[in-house]
Parts: sequence; C-alpha cells; structure tokens
Amino acid sequence: MAAAFAAVRRFGNLLIPRLTASSNLGLNLRPMSAFTQEEASKASPEEAPGHSYESLRVTAAQKHVLHVQLNRPEKRNAMNKAFWRSGLQILEACLHEEAGAGALGIDLMDMASDLLQPTGDDSARISWHLHSLLTRYQETFSVIEKCPKPVIAAIHGGCIAPAPHSGNGLDLITACDIRYSTRDSFFQVKEVDVGLAADVGTLQRLPKVIGNQSLVNELAYTARKMMADEALESGLVSRLFPDKESMLDAAFTLAAEISSKSPVAVQSTKINLIYSRDHSVMESLNYMKSWNMSMLQTKDIMKSVQAAIEKKDLKTVSFSKL
Repeated sequence: MAAAFAAVRRFGNLLIPRLTASSNLGLNLRPMSAFTQEEASKASPEEAPGHSYESLRVTAAQKHVLHVQLNRPEKRNAMNKAFWRSGLQILEACLHEEAGAGALGIDLMDMASDLLQPTGDDSARISWHLHSLLTRYQETFSVIEKCPKPVIAAIHGGCIAPAPHSGNGLDLITACDIRYSTRDSFFQVKEVDVGLAADVGTLQRLPKVIGNQSLVNELAYTARKMMADEALESGLVSRLFPDKESMLDAAFTLAAEISSKSPVAVQSTKINLIYSRDHSVMESLNYMKSWNMSMLQTKDIMKSVQAAIEKKDLKTVSFSKL
C-alpha cells in the first residue's frame, strides 16, 4: 500500500510516499504514533532512479516517499505542454506499482496555441480536437482520484484555478483525499476572470468536498479568494499550520501513519468511499458486499488479530505488497 502525498507551493511540489516492497507495518490508533514521527524526521532527499522528466524533478524524500516538484521556477512552476505529457505518466504509475501525482498550475502562454488556436479544417474537427485535448487534461487529475492509494495535498501559498502562469490548484487538490494548508494560503476559482468555465474538475468535485452549493456558486461566479480560515471552516482542508515546515512534517507523519496499515484495508476503504460518494446508500452497501466477499479472505486480518492476541507491537506486523 502507498499513500500518495502531494505538497503544493504556489503550484509547485508533489511528495509521494511509495511502497514498492513489503515493510514492517502496524495498526496504531494513536493520533500520530512515535515510530511514524521518527520516520518522518529522517527525510533525506535522494535522486529517484528511473524518473527523468523535462518539467518535473523527482527525488526520494524518505523511505517509501517520492517528492515530485514542478521544475519551472521561472514560470512560477506553472504547467506547460511537457508537464501534461510527463505528469500523467507519473500519475498512471500510481495505479500499478509506485504512487504518483501530478503538479499544479497551467502556463496559458505555453498552452495558447492548443487552447486558443486549435487545429482543424472546420468547426467539427476543431471541436473534436478540443474534446480530445480536454479529455487528456481532465485525466491528469482524475487519475489521482482513481489511484487506490490515499493522496494527501499539502498547500502553501495561492491555490488558484486558473490564471496565466498559475492555476489548476483547486482541480488537483479536490481530487486528493486529504488536504492540509498553511495559514497564509488562499483558494480561488479563477476561470471566470479569464473568460471560461472551469473544465478539469473543480466544478464537479468542489461541491462534493465542501457540501455547500451556495458557497461553491459564490466562489465560481465571482472568483473571490477563500482564505485559509474559511477553507478550514468549510471543510476544504482538515488542518491549518503556521508555516510550510510544520505542515510538511505533519503531512509526512500522516503519510507514514497511513502507509503502516494493511494495504488491503486502506485501499479498499478509499475505493468504497469514492463509490459511496457517487451512489446511493443501498447501491454502496451492495458494492461493499461484493467487494469484501473477496477482500475478507486477506491474511492481513489474521496477522493483525494474532499480534493483538499475543500482545505484540502491531508495528512489527509485516504485510505483503499489494
């Protein structure tokens, strides 16, 4: 199991815990266990082998953790064409072996030819081209939600969707499972200010995340800023921190805590939470029955129960890679 971990600095960084081999995992019901805090404090970035991208820098932040950074500081780390190619490759890897995530921001200047001057001999062909283009852009964020591994977003600075040399932050974080933020962060649905409607996830996911259609409408129609305190109150983020360092420490600790659990249990939980969000209670209960009639056969249950009976430290339980 892996918890995919996204850290955002004005549309910049992604940190991604990856579990590509079995490890000593345990069940600890304390808010944050001592052993995960110790693991989080040992972060020492190393170059991640097999990850070389034009617009992204990937390092090993700590054991089982990848740190993915959008490597375009001169453009405030905004997404460009190269990102949409390489970012999706990393994201799709999350569905198979390693955890993955994308990055934040869209460079409208770099993307102008595709968005404002699409190819095609007539309206039908231009529309077909744009449909294909938007499908690829949407999938870059949807694949985060499809990833069975939990994704944690850590936001500091502006989280906007979109504006020239910025944006698409809300599209990414609303596809994540857990969101942390610093107190100086703000959130903005900016599309109406650049003459378009948000089209890669914000309008579809934000209402489900905060559960307040009136507030979503206000934000989307006016492009006003939502400050960090309001984001916490509305449920967009679950915790606020005074600075980037304390937030990242907490996010790393949370990622380590999640990754210590049974991968069958955690990933099954995410899949069923998302299914339940989009279906009725009865449909979701029926789906859960079909799901667990196979997942209940996991050895992880017996390992955990046996450790509890023998009063062993549950962090010594080793779960097989999923």
